[in-house]
Amino acid sequence: MNEKNFITSGRNTLIHKNRKFDLLVVNGNHPVVIVGHAGIELYSGVMPVKRSEAKKAYQELVDVSMAEVFGEEKTLIFVQALDNKEYKLDYSKVGTINFIKVHQQNYI
Repeated sequence: MNEKNFITSGRNTLIHKNRKFDLLVVNGNHPVVIVGHAGIELYSGVMPVKRSEAKKAYQELVDVSMAEVFGEEKTLIFVQALDNKEYKLDYSKVGTINFIKVHQQNYI
């Protein structure tokens, strides 16, 4: 069985659960976001083509439109990162400082 490095909760929440792997959140044609153990930011690196390439770089691709994740593109996604913060990704505000915001300082 393939162990995932994230859990989905509700209709639009991703929970990062493995410190060793970073999550690359893909949401349609919007910018890719990387979720690491130290926080969240826009991804500026080269996107891995294959899943094996991502695994070698200690990354996992999370396509939110896949059926096993959310099944459709989302305008708003909440991400609980390993730095004990919950972030809000508002894809209606791409390109502004409000695209990635801290939603809760301590979610635990």
